Amino acid sequence: MKTNTSAMVVSHGEPHSLRLVTTDMPEPTPKEVRVKIIVAGVGWADIMARRGGYPLAPKLPFVPGYEFAGVIDEVGDEVSDFNIGDSVVGLNPKFGCYTQYLSISPELLVKYPKHLSAVKVCALSLNYLTAHCMLFSKAKIQPQQSILVHSAAGGVGSALAQLANQFGVRVFGTASSNKQETLEKLGVYPIDYNHNDFVQEVLSYCPSGVGAAFDSVGGEHLNCTVKTVKKGGIAVSYGFSGGSFGGLFKMISGVIQLYILNILPNGKSVDFCALPSEVDKNRQWYKDTLTSLISMLEQKKIDPIISSVVPLFQVHKAHEELESGKCIGKVLVQCAEITQG
Repeated sequence: MKTNTSAMVVSHGEPHSLRLVTTDMPEPTPKEVRVKIIVAGVGWADIMARRGGYPLAPKLPFVPGYEFAGVIDEVGDEVSDFNIGDSVVGLNPKFGCYTQYLSISPELLVKYPKHLSAVKVCALSLNYLTAHCMLFSKAKIQPQQSILVHSAAGGVGSALAQLANQFGVRVFGTASSNKQETLEKLGVYPIDYNHNDFVQEVLSYCPSGVGAAFDSVGGEHLNCTVKTVKKGGIAVSYGFSGGSFGGLFKMISGVIQLYILNILPNGKSVDFCALPSEVDKNRQWYKDTLTSLISMLEQKKIDPIISSVVPLFQVHKAHEELESGKCIGKVLVQCAEITQG
């Protein structure tokens, strides 16, 4: 019988707590398809889950990974809109993508042209969807507005910058000194947060504040971010990591903080974006937006920055790279031979 190899978190801790586990090949139900995964994306939620700081993670042991791109190799009897050989990309709200084969509902899949890079397409399904949701669904950003993007050289940050630029939005972005050149290439006004007060820097250029700001840290950092937002503007949070590995206390504190910030009489609003729940709430938005992003990639309007593609058997190195804070763009895990793009 054919087997399937996955990278599994067997205990909470350092990157080496990821272990390769071989199991029987997953068989799709009549309403599922099986995908041979080419690449899976690595996100900060995976890091927090491995460290034990992500309350939404499955119980141990579990396979991390929200996003993937691959090829369908088996189709359930009741599935009519997908075929063996289709190139597909998707987001699995239940985790489980660091694996060679995945059985999944076709409701979570979007086809993409075979000539596109699976690596680039995979980067769309979490980072760019998150950025799109925050810009257009949460912040309802308008052309000619100014925004602040933290960690602007990262996966979500660079996606925010590219999408905002396509929409005629001025972007201020924070990053460490070694990433300033990347921000300039993205058309972002760079702010070195290690040597400058980002609040003072933004307000020196936009005295009334920016129309929207995007923060993945939470805590006091979010409080400072809100200070950069003008009256009538919005700050969108998409993480409560506190600059580390999260935890239940930080998540609860973050929810309370959002409530308090929203009742302050300053004319500003604060919202939160958690993409897996957004996908569960509105599958049609998810599929339509991901399809649109694929079209933008094909037209070269956006171009995901790829930091590295790490083989599945070295998955711990992918986590080490993301944890280091030195990577620029997206880190991915290669689960099968890359033959596209």
